[in-house]
Amino acid sequence: MNDAAAIVTGDAAADDRRFMDLALTLGRRGLGNTWPNPAVGAVIVKDGVIVGRGWTQAGGRPHAETEALRRAKKAANGATMYVTLEPCSHQGKTPPCADAIVKAGLARVVSALEDPNPDVAGGGHKKLAEAGLRVDVGVRAEEARQAHAGHMARVCEQRPHVTLKLAISADGKAGAAGRKPVAITGEVARARVALMRAENDAILVGIGTVLADDPHLTCRLPGMLARSPVRVLLDARLRAPTASYVLATIRESPTWVFAGKGASPIAEEILQEKGAQVFRVSGHDGELDLTEVVKILAEQGITRLMVEGGPTVAASFLQADLVDEAMLFRSPKNIGPDGVAALEGMPLDALTASKKLRWLAGEQLADDTLEHFGRA
Repeated sequence: MNDAAAIVTGDAAADDRRFMDLALTLGRRGLGNTWPNPAVGAVIVKDGVIVGRGWTQAGGRPHAETEALRRAKKAANGATMYVTLEPCSHQGKTPPCADAIVKAGLARVVSALEDPNPDVAGGGHKKLAEAGLRVDVGVRAEEARQAHAGHMARVCEQRPHVTLKLAISADGKAGAAGRKPVAITGEVARARVALMRAENDAILVGIGTVLADDPHLTCRLPGMLARSPVRVLLDARLRAPTASYVLATIRESPTWVFAGKGASPIAEEILQEKGAQVFRVSGHDGELDLTEVVKILAEQGITRLMVEGGPTVAASFLQADLVDEAMLFRSPKNIGPDGVAALEGMPLDALTASKKLRWLAGEQLADDTLEHFGRA
């Protein structure tokens, strides 16, 4: 809040929260579709009437603020903008949003969060205040922090925000005997997983999942195939068959492969000719350095990563303390004692009773249940 800003109380404070809630809802439309930029939402209000709405467009541009201003046109003069993240103040591939806001004649900006990006870091709020606008910061800050968790992680920790997805049977198994694939959850749960894929920039699996399941790793909800994330494969020795779905469809959905330093250069050349990007990282005993993997993903612009690999990959991310959220889908079905445990070499309570994760919410999805865990 700038020095000239008055304290907002009563009905005005309630209105601020209500309009910021709308901005947050609009921003979520861009999840998984705006990287490397954050998925921001913006609402312009004048005399209690919404005159402009915007959200970050595909590929990160135009920004939410300029989209809202475009829709508001001259009605933006004297109005208030609600925005889920500090407007940018630097010249990038597009002019600063703060300059556009000042030029449009807005009287007030309500911003949920300061942007930790060093190119902004309070500069947008300062520029607005110096131009005479009233600036209030912090409305729905916690909700905005969650909405922009990917951006925060990439800027502050140089890695994406990581969500681990697990589907397990009632007896805690993730696969049938012999690591054979088996349908665990029902149609409603599978639709939720597809939506999660659309809301993440990239989805990661290990070579074991590719060999056992030959997954598509796309968003197969009606009309949303184009919202499929980048497919990331951990394949230390480059063993994935070129006929596997993820490699056979590289031209349709971007696929990035992480290999060990000693993997075959011929196999790498074949993958590159098919259109895959191949990254070499350190590793030991066939396991890749996940800290290096997520750092490279962040450097490539990935802000939100969904880990949907099998028990080995899931356990590795937990052991590396790289899990920010976990979505645990539980089926009422049993697989039996010969089934594959959900976490390789670890009990399930390494997740459910972890001191680093806490239970956030539960939800019924037809016959299945979903448990949501987050950083403690």
